[in-house]
Amino acid sequence: MNNLFVYCEIEDNTIVDVSLELLTKGRSLATQLNCQLEAVVAGTNLKDIEKQVLPYGVDKLHLFDTEGLYPYTSLPHTSILVNLFKQEQPQICLMGATVIGRDLGPRVSSALHSGLTADCTSLEIGNHEDKKAGVTYENLLYQIRPAFGGNIVATIINPEHRPQMATVREGVMKKQILSPDYKGEVINHDVKEYVSDSDFIVNVIERHIEKAKHNLKGSPIVVAGGYGVGSKENFDLLFDLAKVLNAEVGASRAAVDAGFADHDRQIGQTGVTVRPKLYIACGISGQIQHIAGMQESSMIISINNDPDAPINTIADYVITGSIEEVVPKMIKYYKQNSK
Repeated sequence: MNNLFVYCEIEDNTIVDVSLELLTKGRSLATQLNCQLEAVVAGTNLKDIEKQVLPYGVDKLHLFDTEGLYPYTSLPHTSILVNLFKQEQPQICLMGATVIGRDLGPRVSSALHSGLTADCTSLEIGNHEDKKAGVTYENLLYQIRPAFGGNIVATIINPEHRPQMATVREGVMKKQILSPDYKGEVINHDVKEYVSDSDFIVNVIERHIEKAKHNLKGSPIVVAGGYGVGSKENFDLLFDLAKVLNAEVGASRAAVDAGFADHDRQIGQTGVTVRPKLYIACGISGQIQHIAGMQESSMIISINNDPDAPINTIADYVITGSIEEVVPKMIKYYKQNSK
């Protein structure tokens, strides 16, 4: 009762990274709240799921295993969460801000008349004083995310209704096993008690997933360009630098909107989140939307004509100069010193 739940997505019987990241964060929050961490997995012919989930500090794993639950369809998964939550009365529910999470979260929230904050960049526990009502709420979930186009960072709370629901994008939270031998309870539910036959009206006949053209999220080095790069031709310099560094190329939203790079390379609040060992920001001003997607990088190098660019305040090293001047020199010296 009143525990913290994480809905875990699966792909080919493997828990996806964003769910494991949320289990890590969920464990931390549950410990702070002195409650249990519970996970929900729904699929077909599930095997060894507990070995993937329990090491992250999960106290209870709710398994729903039957034909028709994988690949994901909206109705049965919604019924599972809605009916399970009516029984268990969780105080918090977390899920990934994925295609599935963005479909499932609002359905569950609407059915339970609870709140939902999408695309959170941080989750914390804290109190809130309603001075007008003279009431102090303790141990609320602070759901933190950029708002108004990223111009401010908003902290959203849900003091009255439960569960407090939030979605988080992949890469925002760190993934870390608590203990390989963590002992948690596994509960195998009878799906028929939660889902009606009519929920399986949609049958997936064929499913096609196009693989990513690059490994932007997993690359240890990212060379990213912004509107300050100036042109698509100058952006080719970044690809040349990335080639000699064995890196991937990313872009800010402004660079994508200008046609300098493809949308699938966009980094930031409306793109992907990366946390490489080295992030080289070329011609990027450093708006909060972009910083939200790369601020966890181990080392940041900023190359910019403007010495007062906002991104310079979070950079470990700042190189003041034009892309046309600096990047070719970096390529030249790296080639010389890597022989």
